[in-house]
Amino acid sequence: MSDRQIWTDIEANITQATGQQFALGDRRSIGGGCINQVYSIANSLVSSSTLDRSDRYFVKLNQANLVEMFAAEARGLIEIAATATIKVPIPICWGTSGDRSYLVLEYLELTNKVNEQSWHELGSNLAKLHRHQINDRAAFGWHTNNTIASTPQINIWQEDWANFFMHHRIGYQLELARCKGGNFAKATTLLNAIPQLLDGHQPKPSLVHGDLWGGNASFTSTGIPIIYDPATYWGDREVDLALTELFGGFPTAFYQGYDRVYPVDSGYSQRKALYNLYHILNHYNLFGGSYHSQAERSIDSILKYL
Repeated sequence: MSDRQIWTDIEANITQATGQQFALGDRRSIGGGCINQVYSIANSLVSSSTLDRSDRYFVKLNQANLVEMFAAEARGLIEIAATATIKVPIPICWGTSGDRSYLVLEYLELTNKVNEQSWHELGSNLAKLHRHQINDRAAFGWHTNNTIASTPQINIWQEDWANFFMHHRIGYQLELARCKGGNFAKATTLLNAIPQLLDGHQPKPSLVHGDLWGGNASFTSTGIPIIYDPATYWGDREVDLALTELFGGFPTAFYQGYDRVYPVDSGYSQRKALYNLYHILNHYNLFGGSYHSQAERSIDSILKYL
């Protein structure tokens, strides 16, 4: 399939979705890490002197068999946006073209050169998202499975958080690891200990981003906080906070902003290691290497709390 065909199909889908004729003009590769190719594109039918962000879009590309990954991401963004608590890029359209899949998103000018107030606002807006209850949900999960990076993420509804996290988060990642030849000496001990490790912790289900590390949060050029690339589900809000601390942590102002709106529960400092083990195991399953020893150390550290 020619490279031109997918862009022709994307042009047509944008036109249909927005009701505004779109013809591909400027197209720039902006990277996308190890999962997707990412581009910014502009409408050639709009004069460059009048072009604004509504005439530009972000486009993600991947293999056609991963279109459901894009569909789930789009639905997660839509669900977060519906809470009116924190800004996300709005999905425009998604689909397949030959052997490729694509997701088209609202274009936003991003910057990380912001002051403490913007970080404080990011924290407080995330807390508002976590406090936002829709129909007073009493279960953990989501209406469909999605992905954490490119790994399947199981979201079958469970009423008990410890059971959900044991089976659909840690247990699932450990099984993937075993299939790849990754064996962890204390894996079974750790898995069976999760109900005890979470004993007495009864969180209300919160709509969580699910993959909130520094690469998935930023700010618009005017300083408005934005989160993107979600792995959305209804879970313990602490999973989002824990991940912000895994790779160096966010600035202090972020946590101050969060605590001002929704203070963390006692025992969080112990639970965050367990929650972050999910992501360490996922990194092992995706990339291998040193993540195996990091997971081993994390399991040993977690079991010391027993």
